[in-house]
Amino acid sequence: MAKKRNQRNLKAVQAAKARKKRRNRRRRRAIVLAIEVIILLALSATAFVMAKYDKFQRVEINSDDIKINSGVKKEGYTTVALFGGDSREGELEAGTRTDTIIIVALDHKEGVIRMASIYRDTLLQQDDNTYNKANHAYFSGGPKAAINMLNKNLDLDIQDYATVDFKAMSDVVDMLGGIKIQVTDPEAKMLNKYVGETAKASKKKAHKLNGGGVYTLDGPQAVTYARLRKLEGGDYKRTERQRLVIKKLYEKGIKADIGTLNKIVDKIFPQVSTSFSLKDVLSLAASASSYKLGDSQGFPFEKTDGIIYRNAGDVVVPLGLAENVEELHKFLYPNETKTVSSTVQMISTEISNLTNVVRPANMNTEEETNTDNNSNINNNNNSNKPVITNSTSDSGKSKSNNNTTGGGAE
Repeated sequence: MAKKRNQRNLKAVQAAKARKKRRNRRRRRAIVLAIEVIILLALSATAFVMAKYDKFQRVEINSDDIKINSGVKKEGYTTVALFGGDSREGELEAGTRTDTIIIVALDHKEGVIRMASIYRDTLLQQDDNTYNKANHAYFSGGPKAAINMLNKNLDLDIQDYATVDFKAMSDVVDMLGGIKIQVTDPEAKMLNKYVGETAKASKKKAHKLNGGGVYTLDGPQAVTYARLRKLEGGDYKRTERQRLVIKKLYEKGIKADIGTLNKIVDKIFPQVSTSFSLKDVLSLAASASSYKLGDSQGFPFEKTDGIIYRNAGDVVVPLGLAENVEELHKFLYPNETKTVSSTVQMISTEISNLTNVVRPANMNTEEETNTDNNSNINNNNNSNKPVITNSTSDSGKSKSNNNTTGGGAE
């Protein structure tokens, strides 16, 4: 009897060991299968991006042509320039009006994306050392000149850019099912006035709003909303709307299914001009979901307007470019401790001399909180503002700014 019990126990132990081995084999097979699936998905995503990459309007920019101020290289951050073009015909090179200029800083350590809109009428030194509006650089010299202008005036180390046609934004909004935004009564009234023009340019139907309220805006409505200017806050408030629309699109885009994203890529990529290489695009696509969208601001933080500068027309003048650049870096690069370069200091002094605009001695940049509108020092009586004529000394001959635009939604 004892012998039989021992045999039964032995068989039970052997059976248990066999079951454990089978479970371990299944577990190993499951792990191997999971790894294979992950590799397959990664390869599929890579193949997908590679297949779509040639749809971009790719612009090769030689790194030797990009100018960066001495000692400006950023560690732990990637900074790119995002331009909103208004070509209407899909041409996004020199001659394109860029109503939107946004600096995008990717903080790799914190996984945060921060954005700063550069007001298009800001008086800055151009690539040829003359002074004109910020958006004149792209109009006169294309993306390379615009990147160099931003790097020189703001102590940035931008190497790459992306320019999106406004029609593309309209298409993205519609493909994502619209974006929910609270619209004020004045905004709704102005939007209704110009949405027909936007819809016509994007070959879509125009739909008007029934006064202020929370709406799911369609493509033409969202683009028109982002471009409203002739309202309280002017261009400062407009850049705030632009950043809000981008934020809403980002939030919906990262949740979209692969089928929707595929349609967006096929429709939108031909309307995007960029210097990003295939390797860059693959890297950005792989890490996109690991970043969250942080705060956004408008630049310059402290400013004055209503000043007529030569052929540039009405310009926005920083109240101390150097001080504003310091604030910009504290916002975009919170872990950075560097001071502004001698190049920015020189440009800051020249702007003050050319415009007679001097930063008030009692202005404390640590206490002045930037909110796009609150820090704007403005005098509605423009007759008291200086008018800078062609006889005023400059570092070079001023060129006419042909990219001024009109209309409440321009």
